[in-house]
Amino acid sequence: TTGLHFDDIRKLLGVLHRLVEQGNTVLVIEHNLDVIKTADWVIDLGPEGGDAGGEVVAFGPPEEIARCKHSLTGTYLAPLLDLPHRNGNRRAKRSPRKRAKTR
Repeated sequence: TTGLHFDDIRKLLGVLHRLVEQGNTVLVIEHNLDVIKTADWVIDLGPEGGDAGGEVVAFGPPEEIARCKHSLTGTYLAPLLDLPHRNGNRRAKRSPRKRAKTR
């Protein structure tokens, strides 16, 4: 999604969800949190990039990733899912979410 306008990302998500609804398996490698939060299942690799990464830090639905204290992705994902920050201070407004399915 790098370089795509927000409206184009929304259209892309619509296409991905239609593919899933038709029974297809969709695998997406992505850094955009708006895309990640719509997945049924996330595999978070890290703990950092490059030589400091490559290990599975967390896996599961986006909500589980957001609650995993070892997941840097989860730290940024939590407010988008209307989950409390790990320090418990703030909550963000939930945006509409469609669910993708994996097989």
